Amino acid sequence: MIDRDTIDRIYAAADIVEVINDYVTLKRKGVNYQACCPFHNEKTPSFVVSPSKGLYKCFGCGKGGNAVSFVMEHENITYPEALKIVAKKYGIEVKESEQSEEDVIRNNNRESMFMLNSWASDYFANTLHNTDEGISIGLSYFRQARGFSESTIKKFGLGVCPSGGDKMTQDALRAGYKEEFLLSTGLTLKREEDGRLYDRFRERVMFPVHNVSGRIVAFGGRTLRTDKKVAKYQNSPESEIYSKKNEIYGLFFAKKAIQQQNYAIMVEGYTDVISMHQSGVENVVASSGTSLTTEQIRLLARFTKNITVMYDGDSAGQHASLRGIDMILKEGLNVRVVLLPAEDDPDSFARSHSAEEVRNYVAQNSTDFITYKAKLLLADAGNDPIKRSEVVKDMVQSIAEIPDAIQRSLYIKECAVLMNIAEDVLLREVERMRMRSLGDREAEEFVNRESRRYWQRKEDDKPTSEEGEHFGNLTIGSSLEIIERELIYYLVVHGTKNYEFREGRNMIPLNVADTIIDEMSMDDMRFSNSAYNKIYDLYRSARESGRVVTPDELASHTDIEVCDAATDLLFIDDQYAMSEIWTKKEVHTTTEEEVLGKGVPKAILLFKTKAVLGMLAELQTKLQDESLSEEDQLEIMSKMVQLNRLKVKLARKTNRQTI
Repeated sequence: MIDRDTIDRIYAAADIVEVINDYVTLKRKGVNYQACCPFHNEKTPSFVVSPSKGLYKCFGCGKGGNAVSFVMEHENITYPEALKIVAKKYGIEVKESEQSEEDVIRNNNRESMFMLNSWASDYFANTLHNTDEGISIGLSYFRQARGFSESTIKKFGLGVCPSGGDKMTQDALRAGYKEEFLLSTGLTLKREEDGRLYDRFRERVMFPVHNVSGRIVAFGGRTLRTDKKVAKYQNSPESEIYSKKNEIYGLFFAKKAIQQQNYAIMVEGYTDVISMHQSGVENVVASSGTSLTTEQIRLLARFTKNITVMYDGDSAGQHASLRGIDMILKEGLNVRVVLLPAEDDPDSFARSHSAEEVRNYVAQNSTDFITYKAKLLLADAGNDPIKRSEVVKDMVQSIAEIPDAIQRSLYIKECAVLMNIAEDVLLREVERMRMRSLGDREAEEFVNRESRRYWQRKEDDKPTSEEGEHFGNLTIGSSLEIIERELIYYLVVHGTKNYEFREGRNMIPLNVADTIIDEMSMDDMRFSNSAYNKIYDLYRSARESGRVVTPDELASHTDIEVCDAATDLLFIDDQYAMSEIWTKKEVHTTTEEEVLGKGVPKAILLFKTKAVLGMLAELQTKLQDESLSEEDQLEIMSKMVQLNRLKVKLARKTNRQTI
């Protein structure tokens, strides 16, 4: 358990813009910041961060919360784990009470695997620096063959897995790590014939793979043996904490430089990344030695929309660069290609050039994908008309992937000149390709745009009226959903505030939260929205124990349904909510207290009225069931009598107020 004082210090220190900016590139827009949401795929930013409120909210997918809940959601980890990550960022020592045996047992598999990987990384590094085998083989390779400095070796956590078959495994078991996690992380393998355990990475130099927040999720191991029967690289298998398609090697070390320079250089291998970083060019990442995936592109897109693909200058390298281009374009990113001299790869080029020389080379030799791809494919096709026709089709396919219409138009013009073909022919082919392969995308984008009209959404199966559906403008015709939202808004945002309610000629001082809880309890009312019920129950139980529920407590609640609903409410612009309420009804109020004095009683009255009408309709439907016993019928009729009395009572109140 993390004590309350430490939690309070973490929240006090955490700057939500700084925390989220480690994962997503935020851009200021007015008093807030915006980005494309990291929790769902979108082209138009609907993810908003409010520094003044300390909250984030996506108006596309609905997710929201504070700095800690963002880390929870993004890393898929527990609340205590997220607190520790934020605390580490701000240098706050986290003190925990001693864990009981039951607490240890409850530790989930993910955390155990992360802990084991962290131990293994330290173990490999220690073997590299403090054993004869590590020094003579591993350090010799890193320093002499690769030219890595000591600081570079430590920065990337490079190491060696010893020989001996099972030495690392046995050392891990002696250190208290369980066999099941050695197997699930892939650090250890088990022979089927006799059940013996052995090291997956034995006799290999080691490259830890960090996720975007810096935790070690996997390893890559390179053999130094010349035996061709032995695989050059061995990688960790897929696991609960590692999915190869979702990780980009080096992103943790490169993300700040990528944000600063607003572009990323994509290379192929571990040593390519490390050598580039050592040369001083740090906005470099690799696709972990695998084919580029959509998930990797989307992860990178959180930090920049500009990618420069750098590959070897040989023919294989040139054609390899084409495989990922269409995927990058499809995600709406800008892509350029830079080819190195034929004798170089990114590793050797970085080792033989300074940072300034590397950057200048990239700036002077990178070309947009159309020019690059067209020239490369046309050179292969020569004068063969059939092959040239295939090149045109290939180019059309690439251009059709671009979501931006203006960019498509510009590339069509450029492509027409390069391939000596009529522009209108290319245009027709591109549009035909988009209609055939991307027909559903426009509909999907339309739905996403409409979903961002968050506070004006209505249920598809409910009739709506032009008046009464706007926040702060409730009428008898407003839907139950709208009324409930406004009532719970008053509880969450203004629950601690007081107002004066006019009863005849008297002004009665009331508290917002007390009023709502008392009125709901009096008639045993519940919300139809489950999240609102949970929030209401938190306030009610807090009042019974003599404490106050804070908005921050709701925004960081471990129940994601509560967290999302509370963030929705807290993200309503306070100025709009307080100034626009009543103005459409031409009731001019000057203070927040006056607004609450009118708004809270009105919302309670309309909620009760709507709820009672709904319950009566439900009971009336039940009463029509011919299979009901006489006893059940009498019970339903008795409830209906009580509800009708309440309905009359509410109607009288309604007639006394301007609704």
